[in-house]
Amino acid sequence: MIREIITIDEEKCTGCGDCIPSCPEGAIQVIDGKARLVSDLMCDGLGACLDTCPTEAITIEKREAEPYDERQVMAHIAAAGANTIRAHLEHLREHGQQEFLDQALAYLDEHGIEAPTPLEAPAPDPPCGCPGSQVQAFESEAQDAAQQSEKRPSQLRHWPIQLHLVSPATPHYQGSDMVLAADCVAYTLGDFHQEFLAGKTLAIACPKLDDRQQDYVEKLRSFIDDAHINTLTVMIMQVPCCRGLLVLAQTAAQQASRTIPIKSIVVSLQGEILHDEWLQM
Repeated sequence: MIREIITIDEEKCTGCGDCIPSCPEGAIQVIDGKARLVSDLMCDGLGACLDTCPTEAITIEKREAEPYDERQVMAHIAAAGANTIRAHLEHLREHGQQEFLDQALAYLDEHGIEAPTPLEAPAPDPPCGCPGSQVQAFESEAQDAAQQSEKRPSQLRHWPIQLHLVSPATPHYQGSDMVLAADCVAYTLGDFHQEFLAGKTLAIACPKLDDRQQDYVEKLRSFIDDAHINTLTVMIMQVPCCRGLLVLAQTAAQQASRTIPIKSIVVSLQGEILHDEWLQM
């Protein structure tokens, strides 16, 4: 059939991988240093990835292509956990794709997978186009409460912590329980050190602003296979672009020869834990 579908200009593509987290269907992968459409069946042609490409290598074209297959997409992302499924369902709802949304929910029901709830209406995008950049102000009872008399010690036990700078060969990562946190998480969670970092190793990254994110996939794979980390806890903010960090970790886990438990924690802008779950890999 003739339909709209993405096309990727290999000459313009730098293989940065920025488009991968923005595809709710998981239809794009970096292969041989270039972003590739994995299958026509998995691309809905809505173009959620267009604005994330820094070189404008991705465009929409009309051509002969196999029909979009919602059930194949669900089979691909169902094992990625509730956050990934929720993002895909929200994507369908936001674009008025009720037929595909019904098919997705039917797939979950047939396979005994509970549909993530709630499916709330998204807040309108601010003028800049990124919900995560919207200016907000919070009032917190904790900020008004009396300060504790004793200082809480830092639970950080190593340096560096930025994902581009850390090395899986460093002794403190060997056999550790590792936390991979989006840059903003520790500033949002008042008890990040005591509740989430104590006794663990740390790496931080920003899935929106960091360059060479495909390098992150290989490094995280090395943490699993070479550093033999015991567990990986991925902590991200509730803003849409932050989900890319979880996608990178899941991609690395799929490429690794070892299988380890991976936990996903989503933090609200006001420092509340919205989701805390172990993923099925």
